[in-house]
Amino acid sequence: MSIGSIQIKLKYGMTNIRELLSLNIKKRRQILGFSQLNLAENVGTSTQYIGQIEQNKKFPSPEMLERIAKALEVDSPQLFSMDTYSQDAIQQFRENLKVNLEKAIEDFIDKGLTEVKILDKS
Repeated sequence: MSIGSIQIKLKYGMTNIRELLSLNIKKRRQILGFSQLNLAENVGTSTQYIGQIEQNKKFPSPEMLERIAKALEVDSPQLFSMDTYSQDAIQQFRENLKVNLEKAIEDFIDKGLTEVKILDKS
């Protein structure tokens, strides 16, 4: 067993790269808020196949890996990385939070202005 696989096993309780790929696909999908159906539709495959990949029962072809990576908004090597997702998750969370807060504020202001206009007409 190499040092790299010992580190993977210690950090993730895994012993091979396929397990790491399975975990990373699932984690990235969840970070983006995708269901297995969303991901399957984006890459042109079935939810069963995505589930089998995430359960480490199937290993995708290089072409499918590229399609999955594109749908998950990462480069394919990132799907094999051990340290990508903590920073990615934080950044994605910040971006989503910013967009959602801006929309909520705009909606609140629009609603408030509409109510003020209605009161002015009375």
